[in-house]
Amino acid sequence: MADAVVPAASTPAKAAKPSGGRSTARKVGLIGAIVGVAAAGIAAGVAAERAWVRRSRAGVEDPYADEPFGRLPFDESLTVTTADGVDLYVEIVEPADGVTLDFNDADPEPTVIFVHGFCLDMGTFHFQRRLLDGGEYRMVLYDQPGHGKSGRLSDGEYDLPALGEALRDVIRETTTPDSDIVLVGHSMGGMAIMACAERYPEIFANRVVGVALISTSGGRVQGVKLGGLPELISRTSAPLLPVLSGASRMSGPMIDKARQASSDLAWLLTRRYGFGGKQPSPALVSYVERMNSGTTTETVARYLRTLSSHARYPALAAIADKPVLVIVGDKDPILPLKHSEEIVRHLPQAEMVVVPDSGHVVLLEHADAVNEALLAFLAKVMP
Repeated sequence: MADAVVPAASTPAKAAKPSGGRSTARKVGLIGAIVGVAAAGIAAGVAAERAWVRRSRAGVEDPYADEPFGRLPFDESLTVTTADGVDLYVEIVEPADGVTLDFNDADPEPTVIFVHGFCLDMGTFHFQRRLLDGGEYRMVLYDQPGHGKSGRLSDGEYDLPALGEALRDVIRETTTPDSDIVLVGHSMGGMAIMACAERYPEIFANRVVGVALISTSGGRVQGVKLGGLPELISRTSAPLLPVLSGASRMSGPMIDKARQASSDLAWLLTRRYGFGGKQPSPALVSYVERMNSGTTTETVARYLRTLSSHARYPALAAIADKPVLVIVGDKDPILPLKHSEEIVRHLPQAEMVVVPDSGHVVLLEHADAVNEALLAFLAKVMP
């Protein structure tokens, strides 16, 4: 049956009124389309993906099969509460002499503070912690807001200036007023260090004697695959963040269950985006995947805006006169080599170490190369 034709003389249609609901419906429809495309792709390839996982894990002699990931000893744990009410979980490892922190100590121990990256936790520094345990330096490690054992923001989005303030709070609560500090940041942890330098340059002028920046960026990260997100979602995430942030509170637990159920796919994505070598340790991949999966979808959504808008090259001026070590894997797909090269362009005195055949978690994948560079750097800045 042919469609009815409206006569030309019929009453003109009224102009459509602006409708916020219609705009929201279009955005929700687009999200549905993205999820539908992703689901179709997963359904089509899930058998092959699982077979690939089995082949990847089978027949590989794994030197880290019995490594105690996430179970290293510490001397003290404490909670540091930030200005916005987030309880940060902190672990402290004292130097070999066993002397604990004394705010009246006239000769305070030098302290190394480690700041981890997005969708990870303090366990990212597993091998660096093992390297320095029982040595000359105090170590302070903490889980960033919404990660690991730390609390979450009660409402709103996470932002990098607040992460810089959180680092300031950790410094204030875990070091003596006169102790020398070296800051080591991986990925988003390096960004948090830059945010702290931007807001509290006096700390860097008076206390910080060196900074190590691993697989990080000073800005212009809009086009990168944050957290290993597929390219399609990465490209569309920025304009949809308000919708995604609101929707995640309702659908987050359901999505988290789906993520956990799709462990094979998560393992493969972790291997692809985190590692650069052809045969990374399956135990290492599984360890990073567990850290990724432990970060809720809600936390991921509430971080995306601040990460995509990160721009702090001017903040590097606060460390321009400090020794700086920049480490990056040459096959990092998340924050490629050019981001580290740009940092060095702003800090021409910085030492740069490029680790071959390594991805974003270079400090786990090629721990020996990273540890060698870090140990030499610490000996130089805190002899």
